[in-house]
Amino acid sequence: MTIKDTSDQDIVIASSQNQSKKWVLIFVSIVLIAGIIWQVAPAAKKWSQASKSVSMDRVRLATITRGDFTRDISVLGRVVAAVSPTVYAPADGTISLLIEAGHEVKEGQSLATLESPELTSRLFQEQAILDGLKSTHERQKIQAKKQHLIDQKAVDLANVRLISAKREKRRADMGYEKNAISQIDFEKAQDELKNAVLQHKHAEQDAALNVESLDFDSKSLELDIKRQNLLVNELKRQVDALTIKSPVNGIVGNLNTDNKTFLSKNQAILTVVDLSHFEVEIDIPESYADDLVIGMDVDIQFEQQAFSARLVTISPEILNNQVTGRVRFSDETPAKLRQNQRLNTRIILEYKSDVLQVKRGQFLESSGGRFAYVVGEGIAQKSPIKLGARSLSHVEVVNGLKEGQQIIISGTDMFNDAEQILLND
Repeated sequence: MTIKDTSDQDIVIASSQNQSKKWVLIFVSIVLIAGIIWQVAPAAKKWSQASKSVSMDRVRLATITRGDFTRDISVLGRVVAAVSPTVYAPADGTISLLIEAGHEVKEGQSLATLESPELTSRLFQEQAILDGLKSTHERQKIQAKKQHLIDQKAVDLANVRLISAKREKRRADMGYEKNAISQIDFEKAQDELKNAVLQHKHAEQDAALNVESLDFDSKSLELDIKRQNLLVNELKRQVDALTIKSPVNGIVGNLNTDNKTFLSKNQAILTVVDLSHFEVEIDIPESYADDLVIGMDVDIQFEQQAFSARLVTISPEILNNQVTGRVRFSDETPAKLRQNQRLNTRIILEYKSDVLQVKRGQFLESSGGRFAYVVGEGIAQKSPIKLGARSLSHVEVVNGLKEGQQIIISGTDMFNDAEQILLND
């Protein structure tokens, strides 16, 4: 059976509606495409300008933050005794050690003796001189007493003659008035009185002068005795020092000489270590020398604990590009410390508040701190920056970056100074 074709009888319904929908779809598509292009175009432009592409797995990022900043350095310290005096030979001589290294000693305990015949002999000689001066002084005192008696005798005799002459003068005056004596006898009595007066005067003057002279000689000799006594006392001190005693309680350290060895004056003998108080000796890089100030705060790590301390001494010399300093614990010295033990030490150089900062990274060495790669929208843009102080963990941002921005802190040598880097997931 054949089916009759009736297509010519079909009626097209709502053809105009389909046409409108088609144009709407086209318009929406165009708008969407334009929006996508508008959104993608800037990134596409950047991607097109990026000269290098790097995976995100190969870089390390850090965010610019604001907060307190502490500039510090970390050095390795060595535990040393706060008091460890070295004992030196007080004179030339042969040493006889009374102890050995490692012996515990008390303050004032004899450590060694030094035989110095020259010093001992000199003491005997000077002591003999002192004894001679004292003997001379005693003899001088006796002689002064004798001289005083002689002078007093002369004054007394002169006084007797003066009294006698005055009496004869009165008798001569009475006789002359009565014409009982001659003119010559009268004048003779006058002369004898004058002579007696002069003799008495001279006797008194001689006695006074002898007293002054003997007193001067006595004082001069007393000064000589005092001077000689000081010399003898100093020699006695030096001879007593030949018995070398411990200046502190502690442990005898390394011996710097052997027993029965001849030592020169001021040659080191041994060291006594006081183990009751410890300090930490640190070697600081020369580059930080100008930043160091006595009294700086220091943190010392010991047995996973932080102990407060302060910098107490700074060496004025630079040896091997380092400056030596001493650190003293602020509170009690931690227990179980040992001589020459190594400790991590952190010195607080500077403290600042409200500072832009970022974590330290290899980029500092790669760029020298002159620029950084700021990350945004998958692109790392090279930007000039200015950095300030540096700590163990962070570095101060002075200019070129803002809070909240991210930068690449890993090494940037692989970028070859490219202005833009495309970061791939």
